[in-house]
Amino acid sequence: MASSSPDSPCSCDCFVSVPPASAIPAVIFAKNSDRPRDEVQEVVFVPAGTHTPGSRLQCTYIEVEQVSKTHAVILSRPSWLWGAEMGANEHGVCIGNEAVWTKEPVGEGEALLGMDLLRLALERSSSAQEALHVITGLLEHYGQGGNCLEDAAPFSYHSTFLLADRTEAWVLETAGRLWAAQRIQEGARNISNQLSIGTDISAQHPELRTHAQAKGWWDGQGAFDFAQIFSLTQQPVRMEAAKARFQAGRELLRQRQEVMMGILRDKESGICMDSGGFRTTASMVSVLPQDPTQPCVHFLTATPDPSRSVFKPFIFGMGVAQAPQVLSPTFGAQDPVRTLPRFQTQVDRRHTLYRGHQAALGLMERDQDRGQQLQQKQQDLEQEGLEATQGLLAGEWAPPLWELGSLFQAFVKRESQAYA
Repeated sequence: MASSSPDSPCSCDCFVSVPPASAIPAVIFAKNSDRPRDEVQEVVFVPAGTHTPGSRLQCTYIEVEQVSKTHAVILSRPSWLWGAEMGANEHGVCIGNEAVWTKEPVGEGEALLGMDLLRLALERSSSAQEALHVITGLLEHYGQGGNCLEDAAPFSYHSTFLLADRTEAWVLETAGRLWAAQRIQEGARNISNQLSIGTDISAQHPELRTHAQAKGWWDGQGAFDFAQIFSLTQQPVRMEAAKARFQAGRELLRQRQEVMMGILRDKESGICMDSGGFRTTASMVSVLPQDPTQPCVHFLTATPDPSRSVFKPFIFGMGVAQAPQVLSPTFGAQDPVRTLPRFQTQVDRRHTLYRGHQAALGLMERDQDRGQQLQQKQQDLEQEGLEATQGLLAGEWAPPLWELGSLFQAFVKRESQAYA
């Protein structure tokens, strides 16, 4: 499968703040998922599971070998595919991925999407470093490739990842099956649709340097700058635009890393995207306390445009179940992603919260007074969730475990009721 023009819209931004850069003793992770503006993103909870030895697992396009045990995960994903744009697992591992084009050609056939690799890593790892090993191992075995959009026109890219846990973060950048990784043990870091690892490489594919030398991209003598060596000489328009977002994001992160939601809502920088056929379709912020006795809190929107969405808290625990209002309908064997040739028809994947939220956005634009009232309801609901989780982390609120586990479902239900 050939890739479409790399000038096609494709963009995302990921952020992480590691103490002492964080204002609190926690690693803070955040991501905006920027996708085709009408694409629906759902929030899916998958419980931990045990699996029969030798069993197979169907990902978006191909099957892979299943492992004996998988961890519970919460995923924010385009509803037509198996993987995810961002998510977290019960051990406090968070991952977000980005599209990038490099000197290495995009694979022609169907393989694992970067989003598949992200979900597989969350299901199979208990730390950010272990997740990195899972992704690179799968990449070596299966490769990456396949259409990344729900469209008959092919559109493929390579992936970069930001991985975080309670103690550290990793940036993992790929070029085909090759890769380089950078460990972040303190400070703040962001990624944005471009290679960003220079000479500070903490781990790498064993053939990375010999491959670059064989291609004539590196003389084998000077400093090995991964981004400089593997980036396209003639950058696509979108990757040039990503440079400005990357710089703006880095500056915003330096100024106010403790308010990640504000960064994700920043429209002036383009981080909160609403441009032509693309927009920010979902957002996520996670607080990962360094104290292992405190729960990790993950805030997810499940709706487009974080500047007009509610970040709702999710905590792993007893009573966690799928919130039906943020789950898209399924189409089984008749799904256009399953029938060959793929994507010849379109289906309606809008979930209940998405429908209500889109109606609310329309009201905000048509009727200023009623729109302001509705937006105030959104802000009040989000503030209630923030205050509750702040009280939890400060030891001021100790609800029963079942109440923590059902927190996200409760906030989704209340938001749906507000739109109804």
